[in-house]
Amino acid sequence: MAAPQRDRSASSDGSARSTDERRGEGRGRRDRNNDRRDRSGRGTDDKYIERVVAINRVSKVVKGGRRFTFTALVVVGDGEGTVGVGYGKAKEVPSAIAKAVEIAKKNFFHVPMIRRTIPHITQGEDSAGIVFLRPASPGTGVIAGGPVRAVLDCAGVHDILSKSLGSSNAINIVHATVDALKRLEQPEAVAARRGLPLEDVAPQSMLRARAEGEAEKRAEAEKKEAEKAAEGVGA
Repeated sequence: MAAPQRDRSASSDGSARSTDERRGEGRGRRDRNNDRRDRSGRGTDDKYIERVVAINRVSKVVKGGRRFTFTALVVVGDGEGTVGVGYGKAKEVPSAIAKAVEIAKKNFFHVPMIRRTIPHITQGEDSAGIVFLRPASPGTGVIAGGPVRAVLDCAGVHDILSKSLGSSNAINIVHATVDALKRLEQPEAVAARRGLPLEDVAPQSMLRARAEGEAEKRAEAEKKEAEKAAEGVGA
């Protein structure tokens, strides 16, 4: 008695469909991870700017094999002088980024600025990483590498010169940049600490630039209020 023959076409169709489904699922996972990895604009809260600086995969050897986790270095800021850095760990990339964002928001600090640049030269260090920051004239732009640029963009600095030395590790560079920004001081704070008049501490060009920057901010705020009032009248 001959054994019943299997329907090879049906089995091959089923295996092909299952293979295509698996490939589609894999592409979907990769696309989702790439979307998270490339996120460099406004986050879920439009008030803040989120920049993913680095994502690393870490493996731990255990008795049953290897365990893989992911780490994410994220910079968050409002673009108006407030910025923070977070480092998150999780089994999946989106979870690591979300943890890093929450930690960055807890580490917020204010960056002193005059118009669109920093008030004076500063230097920051972290382990073997060293970062120099120098104020620049209007229109210069942000002259900085990837990790340094991420911090400065989230902080709202638009004109600055930078130089990084030593370690090229993104974590060291980001923390060195944060250290440099935390060392910035406004002229009033320096004058109060030294017990000197403000004119003896800050040059006239700096005071004029700050006055012009404050005038520009007031004009911009008045313009926004006028636009809102006009929209309310039109509605």
